[in-house]
Amino acid sequence: METTGGSMKIAEYLDAVETAGSSLAEAAAAAGPDAEVPTCPGWRVRDLLRHTSMVHRWATETVVRPRTSYEPGAAETELDGEELLAYYREGHTGLVAALRAAPEDLVCWTFLPAPSPLAFWARRQAHETTVHRADAESALPSGPGRVDPALAADGIDELLCLLHGRDSSRVRTAGPRILRVRATDTGDDWLVRLSATEPPRAERVDHRVAAPDADTELSGPADLVYLTLWNRLPAGPLAPAGSVRPTGAVAPTGPVTPAGSTRPAGSVTLTGDAEVARLWHETSGIG
Repeated sequence: METTGGSMKIAEYLDAVETAGSSLAEAAAAAGPDAEVPTCPGWRVRDLLRHTSMVHRWATETVVRPRTSYEPGAAETELDGEELLAYYREGHTGLVAALRAAPEDLVCWTFLPAPSPLAFWARRQAHETTVHRADAESALPSGPGRVDPALAADGIDELLCLLHGRDSSRVRTAGPRILRVRATDTGDDWLVRLSATEPPRAERVDHRVAAPDADTELSGPADLVYLTLWNRLPAGPLAPAGSVRPTGAVAPTGPVTPAGSTRPAGSVTLTGDAEVARLWHETSGIG
């Protein structure tokens, strides 16, 4: 099957959409609709389910109709409790079925570069659903679970090179800065050039080849770096005082694993200018 321009095949992304969506539902059911979602301040699990249901149905409609230009999704449902959970499961099942049935020469609207519309939607929904799976799991005492390293590395690439490569990215620095991001378990490495006037410009680099000196380096296992860059890990020392919004635990040393978590311990290490990491935390949200 065709590849996506990322590091995985379409079929692998579709498996990720299915698995992450099912895990999201399981975590939401265990937490209950009124549980707070620490990774999304102000949200409770019902808000997460309503939002993700809307996104899944919007993506499904875009692929199935198919839509050749942008059309907004329908309003979020007002269902709650068991009815809301069933509604979410129905929408997720429909999305997986639509993507698996879509032809490889599908023509429809997209909003990021990709080899094909099907490649785009498979990749985007894999990461959309995986990140929101982490949100649902953050409502549990165990916190977000592990993300497959290959999927995580691919998601770092999508976030840095594509999502934040758009003019809509709010990440700006007072002057030129270079952020290096390293996934220590997969060997993937990125340089992100930051400035006051342009969106971030990221590129993969070969870690075996000399690269420009970075002002800041963020490194660790791919899944922890992925969740860090998406601000989906517990609050660390760079979060605003009293904040419950995660900073990605960009601590110089030590584990970023939530207390009571069943995930294997790991750490994300920050070296260099901590101001760059603080700025990322404050401005990198994707709208």
